[in-house]
Amino acid sequence: MNARKIAAFAVGPIGGAALGFITLPIITWFYSPEDIGRIAMLQVMSSFCILLFSLGLDQSYVREYHDAEHKPALLKASILPGLLLLAIGLSLCLLVPELISKAMFSIESQSISILVSVCFLAAFISRFLSLILRMQENGLAFSMSQVLPKLLFLVVIGIYIFFSFGFDLLHLVIAHTLSIVAVTVVYTWNTRQELLEASKQKIDLQKLKTMLRFGAPLIMGGAAFWGLTAMDKLFLRSLSTFEELGIYSVATSFASAAIIFQSIFSTIWAPTVYKWAKEGINNEKIDQVTEYVMAAVVFLFVLAGIFSGVISYLLPEKYEKVQYILVACMAYPLFYTLSETTVVGLGITRKSSYAMIAALIAALVNVLGNYILVPTHGATGASVSTAFAFWVFLICRTEFSCIAWRQIPRLKLYATTFICLASAIATSIFAEAYQPIIILGWTSIGIAGLFLFKNTLLTTKLKYLQSNIF
Repeated sequence: MNARKIAAFAVGPIGGAALGFITLPIITWFYSPEDIGRIAMLQVMSSFCILLFSLGLDQSYVREYHDAEHKPALLKASILPGLLLLAIGLSLCLLVPELISKAMFSIESQSISILVSVCFLAAFISRFLSLILRMQENGLAFSMSQVLPKLLFLVVIGIYIFFSFGFDLLHLVIAHTLSIVAVTVVYTWNTRQELLEASKQKIDLQKLKTMLRFGAPLIMGGAAFWGLTAMDKLFLRSLSTFEELGIYSVATSFASAAIIFQSIFSTIWAPTVYKWAKEGINNEKIDQVTEYVMAAVVFLFVLAGIFSGVISYLLPEKYEKVQYILVACMAYPLFYTLSETTVVGLGITRKSSYAMIAALIAALVNVLGNYILVPTHGATGASVSTAFAFWVFLICRTEFSCIAWRQIPRLKLYATTFICLASAIATSIFAEAYQPIIILGWTSIGIAGLFLFKNTLLTTKLKYLQSNIF
């Protein structure tokens, strides 16, 4: 994938994050932490529906795309089973009209239940349609579809503020639903030719069975990963308060600075590494990518640790805790992104069961951590537990990949990430009382990183100069 295509894919995460940085401080001034916490629950359950009802076929679609002779048939076989199951499940839930809103938000509302159902369906469809653009390397269309919902959400919130109405949960859910439906419509338009071709295809049952065999372990693995990413919010919902959940959700939203990095890399990496596998695996190239990502992870942690205090100037006083737990919240996207480079052996060897076990181990660690820390420490405890769990996740994915495929150097990987983890946890717990010392610590890590990754940085600079001068 050349630089122009990478830039096209980068537009979406960067543009979406920029709009998020504009929107988030605005809504904190007009909506309570409790309502922001409830919207976080909507996002958690939406991701659960995608992970569970996709049946692992979204991962099968990515894995089989370059080998498939009839790609429209592959698409239909991937999306149809889960879509039917999801539609049936939502229909059964809506037989009790207020069931969904009561279970998720502790509020009885038929309107909210219907809006949530629409969100779930739209998010599921968007997931598969986005994979088409991703695998076709159609970066600009993919990016625009990411920017549009954020922009529409901002416009709707702006209308609420301008006309001084809608500062309640129902209108917040309406804004969220409109944004999700909008991206689904755009994805549908951008992939209309593929969808038309897919509608004419017959599902190859034998091929579907093969895809399910690859994806079946990912169903439990997907549920385990959802638990890993959602356990913090679920424990805050049940053992703490919606206010703590709201504060934590704002912190994780600001961590989208790291999610830019994760989104760009994950979007590009999977198609690229599988293409390399088809053409002949180049282990040196994969190790080089791991080194680059490791350096990026360290320096992103350092920047967050030094400058997280800036957030206090953007938010109301009741969100003061956000600046302290932000760095730990960044562990999820950063450690996950790094693990994507070390786990490639499981995809190449199709040992998806190992991926499930890695997610399950990390999820259990997160359950235990949240159970111990959340009741007494609220959002701080959730941030610490999730950060540690994702470090365990990184280790498990790396070790299982080494077992299934090949050994890679790991001392530098584990040492640098553990230092970042320990510093992020210290920031969450002690930064309020010892902020100058914490900033000094992160600065020291940054300086040490310059020496540790000196060769990597020089190599990157040399390649840049060669490509631009020669």
